[in-house]
Amino acid sequence: MRSESLMVENIRVASRQMVRELGFMNHTLAATQYSPSVVHTLLEIEARGLMTAAQLVQILGLEKSSVSRMLSKLVNIGELEEQPSTEDARIKQLGLTAKGEETVRKINEFSNERVMGALKKLDPIWQQAVSQGLSAYAAALKACRENSVVDSSTSCEIVKGYRAGMIGRITEMHGSYYAREHQFGYVFESKVAAGLAEFSGRLERPCNEIWLAIQNDRIVGSVAIDGQDLGNNEAHLRWFILDDGCRGNGVGKKLISAAMKFCDEKEFSAVQLWTFNKLTAARRLYESFGFELTKEWQGDQWGSRVTEQQFTRLAR
Repeated sequence: MRSESLMVENIRVASRQMVRELGFMNHTLAATQYSPSVVHTLLEIEARGLMTAAQLVQILGLEKSSVSRMLSKLVNIGELEEQPSTEDARIKQLGLTAKGEETVRKINEFSNERVMGALKKLDPIWQQAVSQGLSAYAAALKACRENSVVDSSTSCEIVKGYRAGMIGRITEMHGSYYAREHQFGYVFESKVAAGLAEFSGRLERPCNEIWLAIQNDRIVGSVAIDGQDLGNNEAHLRWFILDDGCRGNGVGKKLISAAMKFCDEKEFSAVQLWTFNKLTAARRLYESFGFELTKEWQGDQWGSRVTEQQFTRLAR
């Protein structure tokens, strides 16, 4: 055990030193004006060719919205360009522009010089050992990451009804995501918690239901249909949220599908939902199920002033 602990500590110390020496503690990397995540993105596209945003999310291991913002910036400043897929014109692929190719050339030139300079400090036998060892260790780290996240919709089970810890977990997912991405604070989180607590007391009514996405016995997504609060035989879609690790894998579609099937079976005249204009991915999902934007206004009910929206799905 002692030798194993020493090996782990040596690897951790070496990893921290490499992070410092390679410049990852700085705001920019590889003698560019760009952050480490941007430099990494450009290098991956150069190495792999045309790629979609979804592919980059998987490779980089970053949250989908962060990758989307970064790619949009790189397109706007001329490092990347979008091209329609030859197999499906609806799918956008990203490739390097001439400017991007020149940027990558400079990154590679700088990085190769750093690596060669370090290798020259080692005996030839150690040079080979470093090359093979780093490759093997990087592959092992990747395997650990892929085994620890939700990587497909089949990893999740969709269940309906109350589950112990549901109110706190759904509130946590809402509070964490909206604070990080949209700067919502305690006002929003408090409303989520209070609303969920009140709704949970009405789940025995046949017009109300909630669905949870469960992965490894942990709640990673939710959506609810409240058939009481609007009246007029209209349903209210509420608390649709996904954990960071399962966005873009079809889990959201499964949740909304279950909710819409329930609404159709209960013969609600319409389903309403309230959101705001920055949630573009969610909007596309809603629209794929027949929701249409029916109202838009400036509001601050969630603690920040945003463009609020109402979407409606009429009975089929």
